[in-house]
Amino acid sequence: MSKAASTAAHADDNESDVEETAQERVIAEEYKIWKKNTPFLYDLVMTHALDWPALTVQWLPNVHTHSGNDYSSHKLLLGTHTDNESQNYLMVAEVRLPLEDTEIDARNYDDDSSELGGFGGASGKVEVQIKINHAGEVNRARYMPQNDLIVATKTVSSDVYIFDISKHPSTPAEGSGCNPDFRCIGHTKEGYGLCWDPHQTHHLISGSDDGIVCEWDLANAGKQVHPLNKYTGHTDVIGDVAWHMHHQKLFGSVGDDKKLLIWDMRLKSFDKPLTSVNAHDAPVNSLSFSPFSEYLLATGSSDKTVNLWDMRNLSSKLHTFAGHSEEVYQVEWSPHNETILGSCSQDRRLHVWDLSKIGEEQSAEDAEDGPPELLVRSPFLLTCSTCAENHRVVCSLFMEDTRPRFPTFRGTRTIRGSSRPCRKTTSSRSGKWPRTFTTRNKMTTTLRTTH
Repeated sequence: MSKAASTAAHADDNESDVEETAQERVIAEEYKIWKKNTPFLYDLVMTHALDWPALTVQWLPNVHTHSGNDYSSHKLLLGTHTDNESQNYLMVAEVRLPLEDTEIDARNYDDDSSELGGFGGASGKVEVQIKINHAGEVNRARYMPQNDLIVATKTVSSDVYIFDISKHPSTPAEGSGCNPDFRCIGHTKEGYGLCWDPHQTHHLISGSDDGIVCEWDLANAGKQVHPLNKYTGHTDVIGDVAWHMHHQKLFGSVGDDKKLLIWDMRLKSFDKPLTSVNAHDAPVNSLSFSPFSEYLLATGSSDKTVNLWDMRNLSSKLHTFAGHSEEVYQVEWSPHNETILGSCSQDRRLHVWDLSKIGEEQSAEDAEDGPPELLVRSPFLLTCSTCAENHRVVCSLFMEDTRPRFPTFRGTRTIRGSSRPCRKTTSSRSGKWPRTFTTRNKMTTTLRTTH
């Protein structure tokens, strides 16, 4: 390399470092402002440090109440994302939440612990109760709806692992390896799309970077499970797959080819979907069917938007939710309210949308905060899971340090339940996550409440 070229390259590196440092300062300032406004936004904030970041989180459905106490115990499904030298785990953690009628004082904010409020005997901790060895980081973990002890994971290899948690010790024996109860083969690359059939036990689908959707049935299967069928309609990476909540034989898939594909398993057409839609102007990362309406579904894309669709006419979208400033990585319908939809983005925001507000008139001041259907905008979040047993609770993850080499993830739980109106703070990935770690990291889980 010539001296001039070397000097130019060095200048480019310095400019990149300056831009990164400036961005970090902006994010740090945003975070400080958000923390300062926490007492006005939430009833309860709890934080707890874990050893490693997590790429996936899901509430488990079982809830235990304690006689005479004002809290209940909930379970979380998590998976680690360590460096290349440390063991990864599929984990089950417990957290205690206040009962829905518990009064919480939002004024008691502890800046040192980043906790807000407090209640009864709840510890405010996320306690990991089960750790199961996992080969490589856990890209996604999902429990089977018919039996929450059965968990599927997307791995960094091409396989999907199935674990029966009841058959594994709470802590793995020293020197033991990864031993899934089933190993679902069929993919050639890793991925993030994973969905159990809500209608039929032991039945699941998976989408990966190889552009293939694999379908498996674990009933009467051996330890190594071959796919029942492979669906090959996509021409690029598959970002997500989802089963239709009302029709057993329908499922959807989305991908980097910008398409939404609807598949009808009864047609036995594995290379041609029932419907193919050019859903967005950029890769489509997430898909969610409404649990209330058999016709509605939503997609989230790298074009920074969420689109709403009607299954009866997919030739044109019903509505576009615009408000994110970066790629949308996840969309999810509320299991409790048919008009509520959430989306998470690379812009570190969770947006909660209310379909019933679409088209409402706004004042000029309100319009500055976003469209009328934007119900809540919460910062520092990347992916989320709605608690099935408590409509006020959302569990989510966010990255506290955005530098790719040193990411720290924060998990947040949101409880909505105050009679006061929500105030908005002011401020001066799908899964394409950072892969390289050069230091030990922490994940924090926060329980927060919005008014």
